[in-house]
Amino acid sequence: MNSITRNQILVSFLLCLLVVSCQSKQSTAKLSENTTSDQIESTPSQSEKEIKAILERILAAVGNQDAQELEDLSFDQAIIAYAYPKDGKWQHKKMTIEDYTQNIRDVKDPKPILESANSYEISITEDRLASVIMPTVISEFGVARSNEVNHAIMMKDSNQWKLLSISWTAQRIPEDEKEFDLNLFARNYAQVWGSNRPEFVAMFFAENGSLQVNDGESAIGRNAITNVAKGFIDTFPDMIVSMDSLVTKSDKTRFYWTLTGTNNGTNGTGNKVKISGFEEWTLNENGLIQESKGDFDEKEYKGQLENGTDK
Repeated sequence: MNSITRNQILVSFLLCLLVVSCQSKQSTAKLSENTTSDQIESTPSQSEKEIKAILERILAAVGNQDAQELEDLSFDQAIIAYAYPKDGKWQHKKMTIEDYTQNIRDVKDPKPILESANSYEISITEDRLASVIMPTVISEFGVARSNEVNHAIMMKDSNQWKLLSISWTAQRIPEDEKEFDLNLFARNYAQVWGSNRPEFVAMFFAENGSLQVNDGESAIGRNAITNVAKGFIDTFPDMIVSMDSLVTKSDKTRFYWTLTGTNNGTNGTGNKVKISGFEEWTLNENGLIQESKGDFDEKEYKGQLENGTDK
C-alpha cells in the first residue's frame, strides 16, 4: 500500500470520527434539552399550585357544609353532576351550584365529612382554563364510606381560579370492608376547627367527653366543648388548623397541630397568629374522643394576639 493510499484511508477515518463525534454531541445536547424540559414540566407551575389550593378549599367547604365558601369559589350557574350504581344500574344526577348549596342550607342536622384527594392530575390551556382529575375518599368520623373520581373544570375569573363544573362517579365501600382510620379521623377533626361550626368539633367527642385547654377547667359534654370551640372560631373567623402529626403510645394519642388565623373577631386586634401545640387523646370504644388535654405556649399566644407574628 503506497503512502498516498494510506493517507486517503487515514483522512477518511478521521472524517468518520468527526461525524460520529458531532452526532454524539448533538444527541447528548438533545437528550440534555429533553431532560431539562421534562424536569421543568414535572415541577408544579404557579397556576397548578393555585388550582390545587382552590380545590382543597372546595373539598374542605363540602366537608364543613359551608355553602357560602362554595359559592365564593364557583361561577354562578356552575354545574354539578354525579353518577352512582344502584340495583345494578348507574344512576345520574345533575344540578347547579345554587341548587347544591341550597340543599346544604336546608339540612336540619348536618354532619361533617372529610373528602381527601389522593392526587391531582391538572391540564392547563393558555393559563385560563384547566381540567383536573382527582380521586378522593369520603370518610365520616374516621371511617371511609365511598371512593370517588372527580373531574373538575376550572376557569380564571380575572386572576382568580373558580369552579366552572365538577362531576364524579361514586362507589360505596362495602360494609364488611369499612374500618376506623385514626389518620382520617384526625384530619377531619383538624378541618372542622376551621368550619365556623363549633358543634362539628364537639361531634368528635363522646357525649360525656371532656376537653381541657392548658391548665384551664375541663369542658365536659358536647355543649361545653362547643362553647370552647366557639371561643376560638369567634376570635379567628379565618382560622385554619392543620394536622402536623399523630403519635400513639399505649392508649394515648397525641394530635400535633398548628393554628393560623387573624384576630378579626369582636374587639380583635387584627393581628395574625400562628401557634402550634398538641392534644393528648383517650378514645372510647366507638372511636370518639373521651378525654382530650390540650397544650400550647399561652404566653406566646397572647403575645401574638397583641403584636402579631412574622412567621
